[in-house]
Amino acid sequence: MRPATVTAAAVTTILGVGAATVAAGRYASDAALKVPSGRPLPADGRLTVHATAAGQVTLTRSFAALRPGTYGLEGDDVHAVVGPVVEHAHHAPDTVVRRLERVDRGSLETGAEVRITPQLHSGDPSSALGLDHEEVEIPGELGALPAWFLPGPRDTWVITVHGLGTTREHPMNVMEFLHDLRLPVLDLAYRGDAGAARSPDGLAHLGESEWRDLDAAVRFAVRYGAEKVVLHGWSTGASMALHAAVNSALRHRICGLVLDSPVLDWVTTLRALAVARGVPTALLPLAVRAAQGQTGLRGARLLDGSLATALRVPTLIFHGPDDTLAPWQPSRDLAARRPDLITLRAVPQAPHAAMWNADPVHYEEALRRFLTPLM
Repeated sequence: MRPATVTAAAVTTILGVGAATVAAGRYASDAALKVPSGRPLPADGRLTVHATAAGQVTLTRSFAALRPGTYGLEGDDVHAVVGPVVEHAHHAPDTVVRRLERVDRGSLETGAEVRITPQLHSGDPSSALGLDHEEVEIPGELGALPAWFLPGPRDTWVITVHGLGTTREHPMNVMEFLHDLRLPVLDLAYRGDAGAARSPDGLAHLGESEWRDLDAAVRFAVRYGAEKVVLHGWSTGASMALHAAVNSALRHRICGLVLDSPVLDWVTTLRALAVARGVPTALLPLAVRAAQGQTGLRGARLLDGSLATALRVPTLIFHGPDDTLAPWQPSRDLAARRPDLITLRAVPQAPHAAMWNADPVHYEEALRRFLTPLM
């Protein structure tokens, strides 16, 4: 074979391998980041409903099904709420019985497959909680952003923003509590959510571009009477809050941050999401590189020491060692660097973004003490 032919064949092979590598990386990255808003996180897998009785539901026994606290059950055309494990109920060794608080939508049938979610409520604040609210549209970078506004007499507003695997229904977990404190609440849907525009690439950016929608919500709040705002975010919503507190032109109006399970190490979270959605381990390095190329993800100022220096407002972090999607060590490190501003509340046995669910009483008491001086 002539040298030129050999060279051409080698180049063709290399290009073919390169193209395959790029395609594999994009497949893995898309599996982690190209997921419809509100699709339950796959980390815990599905559970089977084995039986129901008055005020009880029997589920497949697993770590998820045994966790303490109150959670939603989400399945095809069904949403229900379960409370604590019923300790002395009769059941098979491979099942667990939990208290069934209510069924909001559909019905729990024997054999149905469900996932546990931190999202307790289905509907809107009026239908789910009996709280008066207004549907508002916030002018955003990519178009109008739908939001729920709950009025209150104070001039400090709380802007709530959900995270991975949930919708703006998730912050309804704490809405009654905030309403009782007479705080106006603005609950935001952002890019990729139902009713809002998608990112141009169709991918989630784990807060690094989405924070600009939260910034738009801050502008909206100030325009309509807020003197100060507290940002309360879960998961990537917490990361959005951190970006806004550091980068927003209106950051002087932000007087506090409440961060539940913040995503501070995007590489670890991306890998965990990809694995949970069936991506082979061998493709994870390609997924990381592809995500950087497709979205520009860097994690800058959330991974290095500059965030601790740039932060200027009191911050309350709820996080726990059992979070498999957003490791809590970065939260511990951040709190250790700024003990003058940051309080970290550890919540054991709680999955990602479910710190309230695992222990609502202590969560709300810590939140009350944090918010009182900021009102």
